[in-house]
Amino acid sequence: MRLTFLGAATTVTGSKYHLVTDKHQVLIDCGLFQGLKEWRLKNWDPLPINPKMLDAVFLTHAHIDHSGYLPLLVKQGFKGKIYCTQASYELCQILLPDSGFLHEEDAKRANKYHYSKHHPALPLYTEEDALFCLRNFEPIDFDTPYSFFPDIEVTWRKAGHILGAAFLECRLGDKELIFSGDLGRPHDPIMRAPEIPQKGDVLILESTYGNRQHPYEDTFSIIANAINSTIKKGGSVLIPAFAVGRTQSLLYYIDSLIKSKRIPRVPIYLDSPMAIDATKIMQGHLDEHRLNKIDCKRICQLAQYLQSPEESKALDADNSPKIIISASGMLSGGRVLHHLKCLGPHAQNTILMTGFQAAGTRGARLLNGERYLKIHGEIHQMNANIVSLTSTSAHADYQEILDWLRQFPKKPKQIYITHGEPDASLALKQHIEKKLFIDCHIPHYLESFKL
Repeated sequence: MRLTFLGAATTVTGSKYHLVTDKHQVLIDCGLFQGLKEWRLKNWDPLPINPKMLDAVFLTHAHIDHSGYLPLLVKQGFKGKIYCTQASYELCQILLPDSGFLHEEDAKRANKYHYSKHHPALPLYTEEDALFCLRNFEPIDFDTPYSFFPDIEVTWRKAGHILGAAFLECRLGDKELIFSGDLGRPHDPIMRAPEIPQKGDVLILESTYGNRQHPYEDTFSIIANAINSTIKKGGSVLIPAFAVGRTQSLLYYIDSLIKSKRIPRVPIYLDSPMAIDATKIMQGHLDEHRLNKIDCKRICQLAQYLQSPEESKALDADNSPKIIISASGMLSGGRVLHHLKCLGPHAQNTILMTGFQAAGTRGARLLNGERYLKIHGEIHQMNANIVSLTSTSAHADYQEILDWLRQFPKKPKQIYITHGEPDASLALKQHIEKKLFIDCHIPHYLESFKL
């Protein structure tokens, strides 16, 4: 058996793990690289393996850095099944076509304004490509062992990160592998805590926040202060948010603040079609989160949903105070960029950043103090107030990961640390080896290991 790291190795995106047995080849996750250009360019490179030789893909969850390469994989000849939980399948039905649409729109805009060195600029893949790959999906149930092949058995366990998110327990003969996917937090206000694996010889472990503990902060007060101070100045609050997970958490916080009369009732707009659909999906998966049916329905109805581009553009022509939640959460694309161009230059407005920002993204540059951002080929000055909220992360920090590991009935013999920036992965390795005495290795891109 051999495991090769085709992504999420010394970077926080592009999760792809190639697992080979004597008789079969599978991928665990199939994500796009995001963030730094050197990584994004790898999306255009030929995949280091032959997609036609793969027997299956096992998906941990629907986020694009874990699922976003699937349309290309199918386009390149993959004929097998893509197995994931029901909620992940429903979310991929939203996220993947949207991703393809955005790639097409970016290419059209680059050709129109001539800011690409490629003539013509082409999309990485299209909306049609994404819709086509959905035919390969086959939803499965949590906590049920599936013997897809005689030498591979897989069980999906709740990871608590977003709806449908799982870590995978893979039995390969007498070997037990665990792929963590993205781990959620034990005390998230919406998602339930991650389950605990019962056995595992080898663990492939994410390290997004491997060098940080989420600081204690009064999330309600930070959001309330940002909204109140902005509305008082006659401004608007723009909240870039991941469509799946973060948007729903923000609606929960804002709903609670309105109920307790800590913020005024101003218009709230959710300007992201996939975030709208993802919010609705919550009502069909009450067993995966902490909200009851009544609260879930109320939160889903809190914002005014904007579906069409025309509605989105009209919003920017309205100067009255409002709250806009829009994707993408890292300011890497989507409708939020149009709102950023409109609201960012004006000091009475606030941009409330609420999630992890991968290196090289506009969100990361904004939080690092840059005030001139290139958007759609033009430079825009950012004079708005920038507020950072760290407590809403859907990723476990290093202490929460250590606490999760301590609950294992039996310690894994080997841990491969992935899905983190180099400093984060190294810090988590040191924490685990010092406190839990488990050997850890940080794999590099394309590094391969015999199991």
